[in-house]
Amino acid sequence: MSEVPDQPTDARERLLSHFKGDEAEYGSKWDELWKEGFLPWDKGFPSPALVDLLAERQDLFEEAPKGRRRKALVPGCGKGYDVLLLSAHGYDAYGLEISGKALDAAKQNEKDTSGDGIYKAKEGVEKGTVTWLEGDFFKDDFLKNVERGGVFDLIYDYTFLCALPPSLRPAWSARQAQLLAPEGRLVCLEFPTYKPPSTGGPPWALPPKIYEAHLPRPGVRIPYGEDGSLQDDKLGKPSHLGLQRLVHFQPARTHKIGYNAEGKVTDWVSVWSHTKNPS
Repeated sequence: MSEVPDQPTDARERLLSHFKGDEAEYGSKWDELWKEGFLPWDKGFPSPALVDLLAERQDLFEEAPKGRRRKALVPGCGKGYDVLLLSAHGYDAYGLEISGKALDAAKQNEKDTSGDGIYKAKEGVEKGTVTWLEGDFFKDDFLKNVERGGVFDLIYDYTFLCALPPSLRPAWSARQAQLLAPEGRLVCLEFPTYKPPSTGGPPWALPPKIYEAHLPRPGVRIPYGEDGSLQDDKLGKPSHLGLQRLVHFQPARTHKIGYNAEGKVTDWVSVWSHTKNPS
């Protein structure tokens, strides 16, 4: 398969250089890039794969309980394009960012779009609220500003996991399971799937098997080789507390960076739910 570079060379090198060093400083380092206006990941519009999923696959999602809207969370929301899209589909949508500067940009973007075009409420749907949250995904502080408790009916992960160092993947999977409502859905747009793991990050290589390893085993330390590749043969059994994959497919459309040199989509969409325990 022909491959496409995950970032222009200069941007890729800048990211690698910027994130060398203490992983504890990851949050502040993302904030520094926002303050500088260095945003090679910003595409200016919602993910086409999410647009199509929400329009065509409502069968994958539970209906809203009578008398309330569903809640959605987008961690690492950036300028909030996907947050505004989810609001247009009737979700009370929450955009979470560790960078206050990013949220300033998201709020400005919300004003600029004014709910027009793709962000207009879908036919027959009451538009949901939009709330911007500054905080750390792995801590509970931001949940005090979330209505009706700290779980979500839909969580959308795209360019979030790939921005985290691999050492945080067990905590990421545990947190997703914790924040997902009992009948909720975690939607992952899996990217970048084509990179060799030895190339480092961000964005870190995320072939589908990374999601398959971590989400059914939340919080479990998964074995990796020295080159960063997953050691599939050393995986333990999935946990009854883990998530189960409902569907897995390549979207018809995605952002340009998710295509290879031959124009073939390299991203994947996976939708996850809590495991149903046998009665």
